[in-house]
Amino acid sequence: MELRDSLNGIGPTQLQGFFEGWPNPPSPGTLHRLLAQSYRVSLAVDGQGRVVGIAQAISDGVLTAFIPLLEVLPEHRGRGLGQALMRHLLGQLEHLYAVDLSCDDDLVPFYERLGFRKANAMVLRNYALQNGAPADQG
Repeated sequence: MELRDSLNGIGPTQLQGFFEGWPNPPSPGTLHRLLAQSYRVSLAVDGQGRVVGIAQAISDGVLTAFIPLLEVLPEHRGRGLGQALMRHLLGQLEHLYAVDLSCDDDLVPFYERLGFRKANAMVLRNYALQNGAPADQG
């Protein structure tokens, strides 16, 4: 397994199977676009060139970053890959004052082991746009 911080050589066909359980998941093309437009990424690539895990950060590049996505394909979970992706991504963000994320309650212990502290968050969601459809049409 190789950790990468770039999409060089990675296309949408290598980004299959993510977003398990999402009712309207982003397509591999949308996932590729959002990773390409991210401030920083961490990708786990297997020996066949398939991306099996991703972590993404968006940022102003000066003070703060937000981590909206950490995804590991189901068959690769439970092996420490999520933690490795996060440590790799956090290494790319160590120059920033604040790195924030939001997560479900059952994931709090995972993120606490990485040094995050529990805090309040507010969210606004437009689920009709979850798969990136309007951008896909253009």
